[in-house]
Amino acid sequence: MGNIYWLASYPKSGNTWTRILLTNYLRNADQPANINDLDGGPIASARQIFDDYAGVEASDLTQDEIERYRPFVYEQISAQATKPLYLKTHDAFTYTKYGYPLISKKATAGVIYLLRNPLDVAVSFAHHNASNVKSVARNMNNPNFAFVDDPQQLRNQLRQRLLTWSGHIASWVDEPDLRALTVRYEDLQADTAAALTAIIRFCGLEVDAARIKKAVRFSQFDEAQKQEAERGFDEKMPLAKNFFRKGQVGAWREELPPNLAKKLIADHTPMMLRFGYLNENAEPRY
Repeated sequence: MGNIYWLASYPKSGNTWTRILLTNYLRNADQPANINDLDGGPIASARQIFDDYAGVEASDLTQDEIERYRPFVYEQISAQATKPLYLKTHDAFTYTKYGYPLISKKATAGVIYLLRNPLDVAVSFAHHNASNVKSVARNMNNPNFAFVDDPQQLRNQLRQRLLTWSGHIASWVDEPDLRALTVRYEDLQADTAAALTAIIRFCGLEVDAARIKKAVRFSQFDEAQKQEAERGFDEKMPLAKNFFRKGQVGAWREELPPNLAKKLIADHTPMMLRFGYLNENAEPRY
């Protein structure tokens, strides 16, 4: 078993909030953790991570060659770790053209998979990218959708294959021999302490009720908003107004056009039913 716990999610599903909660719990400090200095370092697809461990710079390789090396980069990171690491990833769990899982199972201690109602994801993702929700909804049903997919552009992140929203979830939670805990954003909102307790227990850490209570208090959404307003947030997209916008369950009802809501439901009915986002009549629960 490796030393990396992957915080895996489709974008805008609660990954950053979970990192804030974990950081506040692990540090057990007297003040909230700095949102620009969270445990686990940058996202797993960060180019700098690859360049530091691969022995060759990503800028000298094709995207397929980069993906050939990525599993072994994570194995090196895991082997050198002296304690568990908690790394964020938006990559779907895919296999490289050479037949290896992009996210090495050898490097993996476990997966905390975070998912959120796709109707809320669509609205939040559109604001995050400063794009329109129609294009986001279309991408959420595109099996070839990927971040940083232009080989002609040098970015600070590597290509990330997201697949469809449903495909992203299935790639992680249905992958054999992968120890995973699934956490819905809605449950994290409804009872943050209980969800964090489940995560702490899954990671084999000591469960301390007082620390959990403090971590939840230090990780409130308004605290993250306050910090972002004061010092900015490194992970905010350049054109987005802010990263920590609303964080509400069911906000799609005010912002998502009815025709797009119907289209998203039609595209993802089986997965939405599976995780309780629709009732038996295929109507939204949230």
